[in-house]
Amino acid sequence: MFLTISTTGTPERPATDLGFLLHKHPGKAQAFSTSYGTAHVLYPEATAERCTAALLLEIDPVALVRRGKGKGRGGAPDAALAQYVNDRPYAASSLLAVAIGAVFSSAMRGVCPARPERAALPLPLRVEVPALPAHGGADLVRALFAPLGWTVTVTPVPLDERFPQWGDSRYVGLVLDAPEGRLTLGEALRHLYVLLPVLDDAKHYWVSADEVDKLLRAGEGWLVDHPEQHLITSRYLARRRSLTREARERLELLRLADADDTDVAEIDNAVDENSDTEEKPVPLAVRRREAILAALTAAGAGRVLDLGCGQGQLVQALLKDQRFTEIVGVDVSMRALAVAARRLKLESMGDRRAERVTLLQGSLAYTDKRLKGYDAAVLSEVIEHLDVERLPALEYAVFGSARPRTVLVTTPNVEYNVRWETLPAGHTRHGDHRFEWTREEFRAWARRVAERHGYDVEFEPVGDGDPEVGPPTQLAVFHRTDPTITKTDKNVKQVRAA
Repeated sequence: MFLTISTTGTPERPATDLGFLLHKHPGKAQAFSTSYGTAHVLYPEATAERCTAALLLEIDPVALVRRGKGKGRGGAPDAALAQYVNDRPYAASSLLAVAIGAVFSSAMRGVCPARPERAALPLPLRVEVPALPAHGGADLVRALFAPLGWTVTVTPVPLDERFPQWGDSRYVGLVLDAPEGRLTLGEALRHLYVLLPVLDDAKHYWVSADEVDKLLRAGEGWLVDHPEQHLITSRYLARRRSLTREARERLELLRLADADDTDVAEIDNAVDENSDTEEKPVPLAVRRREAILAALTAAGAGRVLDLGCGQGQLVQALLKDQRFTEIVGVDVSMRALAVAARRLKLESMGDRRAERVTLLQGSLAYTDKRLKGYDAAVLSEVIEHLDVERLPALEYAVFGSARPRTVLVTTPNVEYNVRWETLPAGHTRHGDHRFEWTREEFRAWARRVAERHGYDVEFEPVGDGDPEVGPPTQLAVFHRTDPTITKTDKNVKQVRAA
């Protein structure tokens, strides 16, 4: 397998900076061992005007069979020789994508300490893949790459040049061009990492649940809105329905988060029936954050925990107010925290501002010593994402162990759902919600928690209330009444056991 990446430059910005970006010296030919063979990186040309890096992957077909145990197209049970005699050593596939991820991992992430400004800048790029399996033909190749900013040149490879009447094979030669200003090197590599296996429509290894995380990491910034998103997710995940469904649901979550962190029904609610008027309603997500900020200010909180911070919208709002001197965002998802870090621009943030914010990975179902001693904690649209039987663990971790002076909890009011005509009857506002409570159910839960752990609780509406069904969002404000744990050891043990 063979792939080249080329760029052009000027005396001020030499093309040989490509070596810094790829973390591979243009003056050396380097070899890297992989599970299925050896990856070579070399530079056929390296001048200030033009630089080309080549990735050559030598496949060991015996190692491929032994490690893959017959998986993938090479392991077809009806053709034993196909395990050893196939296109894997010659045509771009998931093997080449894995090599890209292994050899150019830092470049894919856009990390380049030696030339950080170049890593963040779009470059003039040309990518050439001489032999690419294209299940779906040249039209599909264009449909996958063109929406990403590439100029696509596809050359079909004939079955046999001596017999043109036989027609073309399923292989093509691919040339991708991106003029300066369109794509960074990291973006280009992530496109290749995902789309080469998609075009090949086969994986040489068993596709497990962690492939969803790999897909979303590499697809960040472009897969959410790609017109062929469904085909990409299905093929990349080897058509495994459960994984494909999970990937699409998570992509939808990201799309909604980009739309200001709103639930599905909230998006419908964001446009009033009189949408032709100049004044537009404030989205519910914005009003929810405003209510939280007001409650935190009224409580005199300076050091705040955002528990289940997701992609950092509330952390970002807190950071804008100097009254909040320390802000800690906690989430179980490393992916969400990475998005939050980019949203907040942590890497480029000034030192004084950066000292006020911390992002931590952690589960709210377990006690965490790092979360003790804070003025306030916020659980905004979090509890409904947990199974009901897991709530006692969260209750103890937050109210029994961390014990901040003030705790804010928001959750949807299920009674209000009937006001959204586009939300089917019996459906929750979001596919990941395990439950949605009525006002009475939420208040009963909050009062039990407050009594058990030594808090007072009061309730506030969020959003425009309805005389029949109440507000769209419910907010409970807990204030600690006693700095010590007020329940007996017996009751604490019961909570822990639950």
